[in-house]
Amino acid sequence: QVQLEESGGGLVQTGGSLRLSCAASGQTFFTYAMAWFRQAPGKEREFVAASSWTGTVTGYADSVKGRFTVSRDLAKKTMLLEMNNLKPEDTAVYYCAASYLSDSAAYYVEDGEYDYWGQGTQVTVSS
Repeated sequence: QVQLEESGGGLVQTGGSLRLSCAASGQTFFTYAMAWFRQAPGKEREFVAASSWTGTVTGYADSVKGRFTVSRDLAKKTMLLEMNNLKPEDTAVYYCAASYLSDSAAYYVEDGEYDYWGQGTQVTVSS
């Protein structure tokens, strides 16, 4: 079992920055691909960013490319999401997710592929 807990959400103005953190506990953090998803009110959950278990391969949704950066600290069993130049359309509950994936150069982009989820953290960007 893997337990995930997000933190770092909050209220920020357009153009501002936030850093989200996802702390993992329980089973080994290794060989688990991880990702960030978000869900805005009235919308379906969508992929934001993902990382292979080594952290060397990452991917982003087109809507956040160039603004968000995902990273992992294997020693601290954490995943970070640095969010810059935030826009009102980034307002959502952000979730981290994890799933076993031994391929060091791969990650999933479909939420159905992830087995473990955090409770979410609210990000609100005011205009």
